[in-house]
Amino acid sequence: VQFVESGGGLVQPGGSLRLSCAASASGFTFSNYAMSWYRQAPGKGRDLIARISGGGGSTDYADSVKGRFTISRDNAKTTVYLQMNSLKPEDTAAYYCNTGWSTPNRNYWGQGTQVTVSS
Repeated sequence: VQFVESGGGLVQPGGSLRLSCAASASGFTFSNYAMSWYRQAPGKGRDLIARISGGGGSTDYADSVKGRFTISRDNAKTTVYLQMNSLKPEDTAAYYCNTGWSTPNRNYWGQGTQVTVSS
């Protein structure tokens, strides 16, 4: 499975971005898998920030992004999204997606997409 993250960029504090993560693989039934977004700030570990069940009916967020970020998915397009509003400088990080509700598959990490929040 290959995941391609996109949609990052430079944004001012208070701004918004929408990240996408497109999955491509033969024999991979996207809707069978929960999906998660992670982020890694410079010099720090990779943190789970949002997750969504395979059917999209259940979501969960880290306290640091709750109320500001929204995870969603389109199983027909094998894509998961992360809508990020009210961005803060501390949201600056590389953002990645992966399968799973709590345990990512180490073979599925993509290149990530960089988000920089700065004035």
